[in-house]
Amino acid sequence: MKKMVLASQNKHKLKEIEKITKDFGISLMTMAEAGLSDLDVVEDKDTFEGNSEKKAREVMEASGLPAIADDSGLMVDALGGDPGVYSARFSGPGATYESNNKKLLELLKDVPKGKRSARFVSVITAVYTDGRKIVARGEIEGTIAFEEKGRGGFGYDPLFYVPQKGKTFAELSEDEKNAISHRANALVLLRELLEAEEAGRK
Repeated sequence: MKKMVLASQNKHKLKEIEKITKDFGISLMTMAEAGLSDLDVVEDKDTFEGNSEKKAREVMEASGLPAIADDSGLMVDALGGDPGVYSARFSGPGATYESNNKKLLELLKDVPKGKRSARFVSVITAVYTDGRKIVARGEIEGTIAFEEKGRGGFGYDPLFYVPQKGKTFAELSEDEKNAISHRANALVLLRELLEAEEAGRK
């Protein structure tokens, strides 16, 4: 079983991504297990791809092992694609899910229903010690609701309305969300890319 470090402290991401990688003989380690608990990668790139690769590459270089990273966020068309890579810190220093959602609603208060389109984006990058790189991007389209609905999920989930489900992400069950989410779509592509990579090395 090959070892790979997940460039995140998020156990939820570890669980989701490992469902895919274990099928290819890859066992994921947390940063703590790799002795990198104190490593803090500064996410200063202006794209999800840039931040995802930076996290994976710095963790790979620090651990000496292949690394995989996810960078994700919300893009709102009426805001020119914001909050984008700044999704987690949208409302400034000390940002919380609550303060981010409050700011988003305030900025969109005069935007009508038909102009509130948005998408969640996830970019997963795997970087290997021999220089190889795999990048998988997943998205899901939706709209921004006028008020928070639902108690599930986290972050912007109570405001992200999915038309084909007739609910916000926060109103969906965990299984329902994970079947259609941006990260799920990125993971489907990651699986395809890993399969192609494996086939090409035989």
